[in-house]
Amino acid sequence: MAETQNGAGNGQAQQGQAQLSLQKIYTKDVSFEAPGAPQVFQSQGGQPNVELNLSQRVTQLGESAFEVVLSVTATCKIEDKTAYLAEVHQAGIFGLAGFDAPGRDAVLATYCPNVLFPYARQVVSDMVQNGGFPPFFLQPINFDALYAEQQRRRADSTNQGAGANV
Repeated sequence: MAETQNGAGNGQAQQGQAQLSLQKIYTKDVSFEAPGAPQVFQSQGGQPNVELNLSQRVTQLGESAFEVVLSVTATCKIEDKTAYLAEVHQAGIFGLAGFDAPGRDAVLATYCPNVLFPYARQVVSDMVQNGGFPPFFLQPINFDALYAEQQRRRADSTNQGAGANV
């Protein structure tokens, strides 16, 4: 009897709290190209230069379910020729309940990509190595700092826009 009462009490306490659940992680799309192969393997050219591009997209699937897709593109060039291009779209379905809009947006822009990034990093590393190139390891990314910078820029542009109207 006491267990039932405690269980009911815990359920009531949790109803007002924000809840986050990871429902699924999956690779949505991958691509690897080595346009200069096989000549690129014989080249004694300069140092490789790797350019990294990140983006993310959030799609609401239901009242409290969201798909977050983290896109990572690594382009390696030697001199002016592309040695390889590796791209992965790592996705996850996250359940969020009890968050206010700013809190929900912050979780979707920081926590969710932090969960997805190690999976994307592994896929990129495997593709590059399987493509015949030396291992490429993506460094950790601070999504909290990126989100804070995005919010600062948004606030600056809003303030500039308001100042222009005055």
